Amino acid sequence: MRRSGVDIAAMLRLIDLTDYIVPHTIRSAAELRVADHLAGGPRHVDELAKETGTDASALLRALRALACNGIFTEVSERVFGLTPLAELLRSDHPYSMRGQLSLMPAELYAWAGYFDVMRTGEPAFPKVHGQEFWDYLATHPDDLRRYDTAQRDAGRVELRAALRAYPWAELGTVVDVGGGSGAFLAGLLAAHPGLRGALVDLPAALEGAEETLAGVADRVTVVAGDATSVPLPAGSYVLKRVLCTFPDDRAAELLQVVAAAMTPSSRLLIMEPDGVTDLPGMYDLFLMVFTGGRVRTRAELTDLLAAAGLRVSAVHQTAVHPIVEAVRKDAHVDS
Repeated sequence: MRRSGVDIAAMLRLIDLTDYIVPHTIRSAAELRVADHLAGGPRHVDELAKETGTDASALLRALRALACNGIFTEVSERVFGLTPLAELLRSDHPYSMRGQLSLMPAELYAWAGYFDVMRTGEPAFPKVHGQEFWDYLATHPDDLRRYDTAQRDAGRVELRAALRAYPWAELGTVVDVGGGSGAFLAGLLAAHPGLRGALVDLPAALEGAEETLAGVADRVTVVAGDATSVPLPAGSYVLKRVLCTFPDDRAAELLQVVAAAMTPSSRLLIMEPDGVTDLPGMYDLFLMVFTGGRVRTRAELTDLLAAAGLRVSAVHQTAVHPIVEAVRKDAHVDS
């Protein structure tokens, strides 16, 4: 639709792309657990306000704005219910996105430094907060819990996709490097009773690991430390959305440590975005602002592996991220 030479549809599309009001409102609703309170059916906004500790008028205006975007629905005057999109904000949904949408003020301040990132190419988070992203989380337990919850929510989808795409039962032992509280590893071991595992991460990141791994604790070794603490040898090593969080020099160092631990029969499984779809493109910008990492092309990843004495032996496509399998250059058999 055009009026006086102006493409109205293009203008509206640009407004949608640059809007920050809706995302903040969605995140506020997620933080307040509004969808959890609607799990039993539609509720009056006054009830919701009392249970969420909010102002009824402010909550009404927020829910009506979200309803205009298909998130929640006003089934009658001041009474709201769930829509398919709002269902994903429920904590008990099998693919809940609530944890990924919580509000963390530190993130907002970092994004405010985005323009400087564009000028310098350096991540904004350390400049804004005076600490590297991981150091900040280690000293801010509330934000660390939010981050870990977000990783768990994302991990549910990744686990489901990975279980279908790779012959995990063949591996014997799986070392999850940088695996946080161990949700992914716990899922793998629960699905394959013959597997054993090791979880390696910084002490702060391992908070909650005991609870997460409770069902498979007899088959898991937890190692608190940095990448230099990688156990050796093992049948396989997993780097799930770990390499991409580091700039090239630090990613290369991590690969060299893992490669040194590997035997000719070991496999390294790298699971992370590879720049093929739009979503990795957005995640790439998150990494640029927060950690200085990057989403790498397959060729860039191959070069990093080669520098560490590793080569790609197979690529297994999943519904989320591909699983790139690498072995030592002197390995005799591809998988």
